[in-house]
Amino acid sequence: MKQGIHPKYHPETAVVCSCGNTWTVGSTVPTIKTDVCNKCHPFFTGEQRIVDTEGQVDRFFQRLEKRGQIQAATEAQRQAAAAGNVPIEEMELSTRTLKILHDEGIRTVNDLLARLTEGEETLLRISGFGQKSLIDVRKWLRAEGHIS
Repeated sequence: MKQGIHPKYHPETAVVCSCGNTWTVGSTVPTIKTDVCNKCHPFFTGEQRIVDTEGQVDRFFQRLEKRGQIQAATEAQRQAAAAGNVPIEEMELSTRTLKILHDEGIRTVNDLLARLTEGEETLLRISGFGQKSLIDVRKWLRAEGHIS
């Protein structure tokens, strides 16, 4: 072994846990301080305790709460859409199609569904409303669960 390159060995190093438990080991440092040991770690104690030294658990719960809020907002939008009270402007249709429906007095999804129950020909009779517009309307209504 080379002389002078190895650290000093301490055969009686005291290990001190934050719970107060202490024991001795051999180490290159005179004292060791630790946050958890076999007396306080949840794995060994069976206690339901979260060991979080870097705030990861808090960040996880914040993300989880935000996710719940987003899901609640999405569900509220879905319920409003299922009720049919959604304005036709939210249907992601072309501007031309929206103007034609608006001029015809169709303002909400309920109005549109009422016309569709009379038959597709009712919509196709509207001046300027063609097959492509009908396909786009039916695609959106199917995606939102209004028709099958």
